[in-house]
Amino acid sequence: PRKGTQVSVLFGFLHFPSHLEEKYDKACEFCKKHKSRIHYVIYGILITAYLAVVIAACSLNFQRALPLFIITVLAIFVICWDFLIAKYGERIAAFFSPGKSYLEKQWFWLKWVLCAAFIITIICWLIFDTAKQGSRQLISFGGLVMYVLLMFIFSKYPNRVAWRPVFSGIGMQFILGLFVLRTKVGFDVFNWLGIQIQTFLEYSDTGAKFVFGEKYTNHFFAFKVLPIVVFFSTVMSVLYHVGFMQWLIGKVGWIMQIFMGTTPVESLVAAGNIFVGQTESPLLIRPYLPYITKSELHAVMTAGFSTIAGSVLGAYISFGVSASHLLTASVMSAPASLAMSKLFWPETEKPTLTLRSGLQMAKGESKNLLEAASQGASTSIPLVANIAVNLISFLALLAFLDSALSWVGSLFDYPQLNFENICAYVFMPFSFMMGVDWEDSFIVGGLLGYKTFFNEFVAYERLSKLIHNREKGGSMYINGVKQYMTVRSEVIATYALCGFANFGSLGLVIGGLTSIAPSKKKEIAGGALRAMIAGTVACFMTACVAGTVHKFGVPYSHMSVSSTASLSLCVHHSNSNILRISTHYFSEGYRTSTLEMSLVSQPSIIF
Repeated sequence: PRKGTQVSVLFGFLHFPSHLEEKYDKACEFCKKHKSRIHYVIYGILITAYLAVVIAACSLNFQRALPLFIITVLAIFVICWDFLIAKYGERIAAFFSPGKSYLEKQWFWLKWVLCAAFIITIICWLIFDTAKQGSRQLISFGGLVMYVLLMFIFSKYPNRVAWRPVFSGIGMQFILGLFVLRTKVGFDVFNWLGIQIQTFLEYSDTGAKFVFGEKYTNHFFAFKVLPIVVFFSTVMSVLYHVGFMQWLIGKVGWIMQIFMGTTPVESLVAAGNIFVGQTESPLLIRPYLPYITKSELHAVMTAGFSTIAGSVLGAYISFGVSASHLLTASVMSAPASLAMSKLFWPETEKPTLTLRSGLQMAKGESKNLLEAASQGASTSIPLVANIAVNLISFLALLAFLDSALSWVGSLFDYPQLNFENICAYVFMPFSFMMGVDWEDSFIVGGLLGYKTFFNEFVAYERLSKLIHNREKGGSMYINGVKQYMTVRSEVIATYALCGFANFGSLGLVIGGLTSIAPSKKKEIAGGALRAMIAGTVACFMTACVAGTVHKFGVPYSHMSVSSTASLSLCVHHSNSNILRISTHYFSEGYRTSTLEMSLVSQPSIIF
């Protein structure tokens, strides 16, 4: 009996794996059969858990959980919108088709009515705003009109200009500018985003400290700024892998396409340049580049010249430049690039890629998140090396040019002659027409020269020194040389410099696009210089809009009582008999120039 029992147990163990295989096969078949339902159940559980967390956080402290609540509401809206468009898109289009047909029939006179209404609205707003704020905004608006007229005069085909992209692009700039720079909600949103980005970028310090040691900040640029580029590139690669960046770029491009009437290729690249660089964004439409028209190719290059990449955005923020203004400039320059591109090189051919044909954006090649992160870090190596070597060579070349020009100037009793002075005289009229104060237009003109003939890194590095000098206070002039500018001039300069339009990037764009689309080599080389000029003017227009709509020098005390900043008065009366008053203003917490007044006596006053 014992032997029989042992045999039966052994036989059962031998057949147990086959029994498990049968169960496993049945489970796999069940999962395949009900795959969609299982996914819905898992998603439902995860969404329910997430909503429970959001509700719990809001019930504990709604003010603290407000950003999470807003993000959740926006995500729900977008998901519902995508679901409705995917499932009922044809029905919705059929429902609105009568209205669309009517608008197309009446569009000839309706477009002039809309343009007239837009112009009248702008004029009335300028009249009331000028009466309230002063006339400085009129200079910025006049500069905007001047740049549009100059681009029209030197247009490739002035008689073929389609004005819808031009006016709608400028209109989008004004709407974005008014929302961000004039409304408290817009200012708070972009200010909050800027703070979050600064906090997020500070995590790169952990890796830099581990690799370079505790004293890594002693070599600020090499060990503090460049690691930010590596970190941001890694994050962008991960976001591309999960598909978030493709989705976001697609939505922004769709909005510009609907409002401006541009083609999908142009809109997609312009939206992509808000987040990625001028050589990366054309990769989104790589399969379609051989089939685009000359005007579309010009728009692709212009979009790259008029914006900056997210990877270097963090580097500029680390210099001390306002994060919220850099974010605003990047977004506002996207529609401006399309407007200027269509004005400077109008469409004369029939685009083959239309809305109905649709576009499929290129996806990442990584297989998982770790590989995506590794590829992002590796991709940043050429970018970091390019930034470092260009700065070394450009600054050395600049020092040599300044020395040579100073020697030439000394022959004519003018040893102050240098590259910055020459650029300042060339670009001073352009900077003044953006709304820069006259006494600061010479300095901003020099910054524009650095940006155009070298790169924006050099220009922002010089601008950051001016910002730090103003924040420290002290004398505005030393030996007749101005040490810092007003807040208005700093903000306008920040917008004007926010683009890749320089001669160094010119070669980069020609080489990068030619490698992607060799059949377009002749067209790329022929239109690159015009695209760089259009990108430069697009940045200037963004600065003009910022100068027109921004409220400069409005104290926080004039805002709501809930404002966190306040008016601070400090009296220093020890040995200098100087009354020093520092006022924190609404524009990004910037501090105005310190007011110094000599006192007759030494009062003991405490504010």
